Amino acid sequence: MLFCKKVSSKVISSRLNIASIKFNPYKFQTKRNSTYTITLPENTYETHNCEKPKLQVEETKESLINLYRSMMLIRRLELACDQLYKAKLIRGFCHLSTGQEALAAGMEAAIDKEDAVITAYRCHGFTLIRGVPAKKIIAELMGKVEGVSKGKGGSMHLFAHQFFGGNGIVGAQVPIGAGVAFTQKYCNKKNMTFVLYGDGAANQGQIFEAYNMSKLWNLPCVFVCENNQYAMGTPVERATASPKFFCRGDYIPGLKVDGNNVLAVKNACEYGRNWCLDNKGPLVMEMSTYRYAGHSMSDPGTTYRTREEIQQMRTTSDPLTQFNDLLTEKGCASKEELRAIDKECRKQIDQAVLDAKAAPEPPVSTLFEDVYVKGTEPKFIRGVAPNDIHYFT
Repeated sequence: MLFCKKVSSKVISSRLNIASIKFNPYKFQTKRNSTYTITLPENTYETHNCEKPKLQVEETKESLINLYRSMMLIRRLELACDQLYKAKLIRGFCHLSTGQEALAAGMEAAIDKEDAVITAYRCHGFTLIRGVPAKKIIAELMGKVEGVSKGKGGSMHLFAHQFFGGNGIVGAQVPIGAGVAFTQKYCNKKNMTFVLYGDGAANQGQIFEAYNMSKLWNLPCVFVCENNQYAMGTPVERATASPKFFCRGDYIPGLKVDGNNVLAVKNACEYGRNWCLDNKGPLVMEMSTYRYAGHSMSDPGTTYRTREEIQQMRTTSDPLTQFNDLLTEKGCASKEELRAIDKECRKQIDQAVLDAKAAPEPPVSTLFEDVYVKGTEPKFIRGVAPNDIHYFT
């Protein structure tokens, strides 16, 4: 049995309500067939009216490396988007998930390709991990014709197979996600839906309406609150009377997860998926995480928190750093091998940026296309411009 060294650090701010953060607090043992048994920390989960997921998980070397690569690709994608926005090649809204990579990587590793995911506007990583090439994501953000939505949607309108966005209206994706789960149940599909929303949206009435309908109809739906502590820029305790988001479903069982630990996220999502497929109805999850950037690119992110706080979180709870240390300490990969993966991911994203820059912008003639499903278009569209009626030919 091998044990990682435990290093404790104090909470950087009492406002975050994160009790002591432990850096890389894993135990693990190696099996002959390159399968690793990893014991998660005792404080990885909290529960509301349900049992805790198992703390001991088994992963192959391949699955561990794939998790690391997935997180690194998301990190590199977001860093590239940051640079492109500052260069004014991306305009409009742009919300980055730097620091939250474990959520998308861990969730995708736990579910089936036919399971559904829907989220809010911090969606680049989910789109990438659901199978959309980085080029198409970056092209969409740059308004290029080869983008996911042909350059007409932007950062908040990214879609993939069984990935329903990227939604710009705060909290609006939650009842839509419940509707996706309803469809799965109605059609007797052996799949379920993850519905994600932020702590800033968690107080909206439509979320509780979706809870109610999901419980009434026993829908295969996991509601996931991505609690990155600040919503748009307000600390949780200033906006929320009951900050235990995993208990907010009341009559729906809940689970709080260390959202900076990719193995904890994967394990929790497997638990949630099995919960739904066992016909137990909906589940509420709270993924406790942290974003390094501001709410959007127009927010410096330092007017409501200090730079020292952000740096301390990077030092103590960065999902990539923690996982990097785990993989090297257990002998799954060397530092050189992981640096090679980082270099590979950087090269892949850099090429995607070059390809997206080279792509053309959509012609003006396509402005009124895709307003209706093909075959259902009316003869003309009114109100698209002052005193203008656009006729289809």
